[in-house]
Amino acid sequence: MGSIPDSINRLIEEFSRFPGIGRKTAQRMAFYVLKSPNNQAVHLAEAVMDMKTKIKFCSVCKGITEEDPCRICNDPKRDQSSICIVEDAADIYTFEKTNAFQGVYHVLGGVLSPLDGIGPDDLNITQLLERTQPGYEVIIATNPSIEGEATSLYIAKLLNGKDVKVTRLARGLPMGGDLEYTDDATLMRAMEGRTTI
Repeated sequence: MGSIPDSINRLIEEFSRFPGIGRKTAQRMAFYVLKSPNNQAVHLAEAVMDMKTKIKFCSVCKGITEEDPCRICNDPKRDQSSICIVEDAADIYTFEKTNAFQGVYHVLGGVLSPLDGIGPDDLNITQLLERTQPGYEVIIATNPSIEGEATSLYIAKLLNGKDVKVTRLARGLPMGGDLEYTDDATLMRAMEGRTTI
């Protein structure tokens, strides 16, 4: 792409790093920014920098927040004895859109994947065990993938004998799917129809 100026090429390269954004889409985005008023480009740059400097991880659930603990963990109306385990912080917002869950969350930060070198010590499992008290319900909402299932079984085994009810989202979520792309109705049915592991 020698005919495109280096500064535009650099922006295209940066946009193409985004998941699901190919080179053509990245190019359209870069040229959109170029054609937009200067203040719009400045607002975009400021929003990115603002997010990167203000966002931190909640000390309780490991979700993303600007205040610690996060609003969900700090909300007295939320059921602290019902903990929904998710892979990534973004999954929390997928559930929150549905209003189907009134408990709290715990972000693992991934799933067990020996081939990728991700073991139990690489996930936020110790903190989960510290949070979980007798009589609690732990809802495992990892993605329906092989790694998600393995992680689910591993956590259920760790909680076995702790007087904790361990449930898994109901089926209806396709194997190999991703929670982020699941429609609200399916996600609500999966939460309502969760099963004991």
